[in-house]
Amino acid sequence: MLKSNHSMKNIEGQATQVLRLLLEQVPAIRQVDIRYEVHESAQGAHLVARINLSGRHHVLVCEMQSTGQPRHVRMALLQLRSYIAHHAQDATPVFIAPYLSSDAQALCREQGAGFLDFEGNARLVFDSVFIERQVASKPVVDRRALRSLFKPKSAQVLRVMLRNPRQAWRVTDLAQAAAVSIGHVSNVRVGLLDREWAQVAEAGLFLSEPEALLDAWRDACEPPVAKRLAFYTTLHGSAFEEAARRVLRSDGEASPAAFASFSAAHWLAPYGRTGTHYFYADEAGLERLQSALKLSPSFKGENVVVFLLKDSGLLRDTEEPAPGAICTSPVQTYLDLVNAGERGREAADHLRQERLTWPK
Repeated sequence: MLKSNHSMKNIEGQATQVLRLLLEQVPAIRQVDIRYEVHESAQGAHLVARINLSGRHHVLVCEMQSTGQPRHVRMALLQLRSYIAHHAQDATPVFIAPYLSSDAQALCREQGAGFLDFEGNARLVFDSVFIERQVASKPVVDRRALRSLFKPKSAQVLRVMLRNPRQAWRVTDLAQAAAVSIGHVSNVRVGLLDREWAQVAEAGLFLSEPEALLDAWRDACEPPVAKRLAFYTTLHGSAFEEAARRVLRSDGEASPAAFASFSAAHWLAPYGRTGTHYFYADEAGLERLQSALKLSPSFKGENVVVFLLKDSGLLRDTEEPAPGAICTSPVQTYLDLVNAGERGREAADHLRQERLTWPK
């Protein structure tokens, strides 16, 4: 608790400084008095700025939070609006946090509130003053938190939910379906709810904004940790395809290998062909592929690439569009194609249009 109070004190001090510097850049503002005020008949306290604007007086009432995640912003704005309605009807509401994403900023605009963060994003509109600034940078803490949502164990949870975004899940059922701990599911749950990508209904947690989730995953995505192994095979055409499908056939169990990247897209949403075949595999799957496809190591002229996975969790999420054609899921295939360069991005866009659109 002491640590939390100390953290908020730091935020209050920085918020005061950032707000003052922003206002003092407006030539028409003659005087700025910023104080931290507690109203006896209202819960909580606010940063209040009293401004002399060319002889006209104006008041900004600011709500400060240690997080700028959309769910917390929405709740804070409701409280701020209520406070102003009862105690400062002519004041302008302003929300302040260490960092505000574009979604959080949009919420402030929708609610008619100004905002600013410590990264430099700001929007203040009152009287004749109009200030709006956008910066591209994200704080390290925010980037780290977002990346953690897409780490292998968390990603297993997201893949399960993206199979059918509207399906509601209890925490224990989701943990079992994703083969992860309840703690992992709980962490993912908090991350999704804070960003308003998911909601909780009577039946459980479901994805309310799967498109936004996939966009964020795409932008933050790092390829699965795997060793890239290059091979050459004399098999080609239907002979190669038949041999691959025989070795990948699952017979009701999780396959130790799967078509990946362009090779998976060929089965899921054909767009263009490539001369190289791609697979994900664990150790057992690699051995089977080497034997069945007559693979020999290649330092140049490769026509088969196998990614030997450190964590084979993504092999739990596969599709079989034809007997033995075990492919990475549309979600994983899309992410892989996005990271495959210009041709991959075109194939990824086609796959998303064909397989990854959901009704609102």
